[in-house]
Amino acid sequence: MPETSDVFEIMHSTRAMRRLRPDPVPDELIDKILTAGISAANGGNQQKWRFLVIKDPAVKKAVQVLYKRAFDEVVGPRYAAGEPPPGVTKERYMRQHSAVEYLTEHFHEAPVWIVACLEDGLTPTRWAGASVYPAVQNMLLAARALGLGSTLTTRHLLHEKEAEAALGLPRGVHSYAILPIGYPMGNFGPVGRAALSDVVFSERWGQPYRGA
Repeated sequence: MPETSDVFEIMHSTRAMRRLRPDPVPDELIDKILTAGISAANGGNQQKWRFLVIKDPAVKKAVQVLYKRAFDEVVGPRYAAGEPPPGVTKERYMRQHSAVEYLTEHFHEAPVWIVACLEDGLTPTRWAGASVYPAVQNMLLAARALGLGSTLTTRHLLHEKEAEAALGLPRGVHSYAILPIGYPMGNFGPVGRAALSDVVFSERWGQPYRGA
C-alpha cells in the first residue's frame, strides 16, 4: 500500500513494520516526519522533547548489540512462552515473533533512527512520557502516510545507561523510544486488534460497552 492522505486509512493500517530495507530515505521525508512530531501536544507546551536523528552505522551497531542482549535475556523467552493477544491468530503471532527476531538482528541496518528524548533533568517517570509519546505517534502516522515503515521500540531501555551512553545523550536527557525508519519489505495493515466490546467498558469497570 503506497502513500495515502486518508487519516482513518492511515490509522487502521499503521502496524509495526519491523522488516525494513536498508535503502536511503531522503532527508526531506525525515523532515516531514519530524515536523509532524513537533506538531503534537505536550505538557504545558514546554516542548522539552528533543529528537536525535542517527544515521551513523557505528552508533547504531553499538546500540544493536544491547538491543539483541535484551532480546536474548527478556524479550525472546517472553515471546516463546506467550499466547496470541486478542484478535490475532497463532499463525500471525508466530509471524510477528519472526519479525521481532528479524528487527533484532537488523536493527542497525535501518537507514535512519529517530530517538525521542526528553530534556527534563529528572529520572523518567510514568507521566513524563505524556510529553513525548504523542509526538512519537504523530511521527509513526506521518511515516505511514509517506509510504515508510517504522515501529515504536523501547527495548534498549532494558540496558538504559549503556544504550544512552552509546547514543551520546548528555546528563539530564533521557530517551523514551527509538523509531527505526525505512522502506518496508512487507505490506502495511490492516492491524489485528480485539473488538471494542472486549476492551471498552461503560461507566464502570467491567460493565459492557454497548456503543451509541
